[in-house]
Amino acid sequence: MRKFKYYLLRAFLALAGLMAGSTHAQYGNLGFTQLPQVDGGKTTLFYPTLAAESPVRRGSFEFSWAAEAPPSFGNGRLIVISHGSGGSPWVHMDLSRVLVGRGFTVAFPQHQGDNGVDASSPGPESWTKRPLEVSRAIDAVASYPPLFNLVSTDRVGIFGGSAGGHTALSLAGGAWSPARFKAHCEKHLREDFSSCVGSTTLLRNDGFDGIKLWLARRIIAWRFSDETPRRHTDPRIRAAVAMVPFAADFDPESLVEPKIPLGLILASKDLSQVPKFHAEAVAKLCEPRCEILMRLPEAGHGAMLSPLPPLAPGSVAHVLLSDPPGFNRAAVIPAVHQGIADFFAHHLLPEQ
Repeated sequence: MRKFKYYLLRAFLALAGLMAGSTHAQYGNLGFTQLPQVDGGKTTLFYPTLAAESPVRRGSFEFSWAAEAPPSFGNGRLIVISHGSGGSPWVHMDLSRVLVGRGFTVAFPQHQGDNGVDASSPGPESWTKRPLEVSRAIDAVASYPPLFNLVSTDRVGIFGGSAGGHTALSLAGGAWSPARFKAHCEKHLREDFSSCVGSTTLLRNDGFDGIKLWLARRIIAWRFSDETPRRHTDPRIRAAVAMVPFAADFDPESLVEPKIPLGLILASKDLSQVPKFHAEAVAKLCEPRCEILMRLPEAGHGAMLSPLPPLAPGSVAHVLLSDPPGFNRAAVIPAVHQGIADFFAHHLLPEQ
């Protein structure tokens, strides 16, 4: 009876949205809370609410939301967003608002050792943990009392960019290993330097490049020799979107036929994860069994972030994340967010 009432209310609200003439029904304002994680971090949660929003500040960002407000009825589905290396929820706020406006609840697990507060263990060490952290975030939402009867966790979506895209590919059935990471970097270190060493330094075509390459090879060979495949899937996750993912360490056979609907977003001018080794390589493997949601010919790696964080001119982050000349962020990024929402609505909402 409870489940029947749940779906009856969903149908009523969807009909009300259509009667109001809206093809993308708006479900109120942006609610905000944070749930504790077993590792001491926090899972950030955004959800529809009828409460009024208030201005808030997080670091250099200014937003508005209704903190600890009572949730209102949305579309009943959950999207988990896996942030990039050293990331946070704040650089995905624009996407979160679009998803909540379409009725989704959005959860951000704080990835241990690879977030904006603690960046002690990025790369393969974090990638091993991330899919399990996504599953734990789903568990946390399922046991959060204010969302009882408002959100079902049997059909969940996962979105991620960069390292978060690696998480999304893992949860779509991909298998990878540290040894594959090592093999890629040994073969393509100069061409794909930032993918292999992270955002600490760049090759600058000067006398120090040889030292950087020698040191990177030594560290990679020392740390990443384990050939054990890493796999983790969750039957509750039914659709995935990977944007500019790190993907060179996956067993190609594991991505030929994704286990769930998989959407890809590619940025042709990505300097951080060179497309031919990562997103384009995945697309060639899985098309037409996966869907290329968008190819962004003028976009760089930072297209996955909105709003962009402050980028100090000349810094590694500025080189890797700033928009290339000619990229019209104001025109392109809203369409990207709506495309992501459309993909999840199509695959997770039975009435779509």
